[in-house]
Amino acid sequence: MTEVERTIGTPDGTTDEPADGARGEGVQEDVATASRGRRRIGVLITVAAIAYALDLITKLIVVAVLEQHAPIQVIGTVLQLDVVRNRGAAFGIGEALTIVLTAIAAVVIVVIARIARRLYSAPWAIALGLLLGGAFGNLTDRVFRSPGVFQGAVVDFIAPTHFAVFNLADSAIVCGGILIVILSFRGLDPDGTVHRD
Repeated sequence: MTEVERTIGTPDGTTDEPADGARGEGVQEDVATASRGRRRIGVLITVAAIAYALDLITKLIVVAVLEQHAPIQVIGTVLQLDVVRNRGAAFGIGEALTIVLTAIAAVVIVVIARIARRLYSAPWAIALGLLLGGAFGNLTDRVFRSPGVFQGAVVDFIAPTHFAVFNLADSAIVCGGILIVILSFRGLDPDGTVHRD
């Protein structure tokens, strides 16, 4: 560095970057975050809210209109609407485990909330939103419906022939689960990165 450069503070081509590459790692993290875009919490919350609202509204309607009445045929006897109170899991399994199933639903909600902090993938946000909305829908039944808190029976009403009676929350959970399996097989992670095994 010449006397003039030292006087006016002009660099002589050398840099004062740390030798350990710490600054470079920070820049790489910033670039990775920028390439992923924004977090998709809004998508997750919107999908969950829609799934939950549809489930809640349809249950209120069918309980008010269909309970204690003959089933309504939608497609002959192939698909009917028939209110069934289910204290167990899908297909009526585990009717004595209502409290356990309630706890599982609560754990699922907590896990989804933790994943949401690093959620940059829109497809994952949709899948988790479906799971979250469905879990909240059935959890609401288990907490607030008779016979008591954390012992409530879930309202099921979609009754295909030779299949279990289910509701929109169940449908959302199944669709969300299928989407998660597809995304996992394609190597897409919730943080928006793609891995190849």
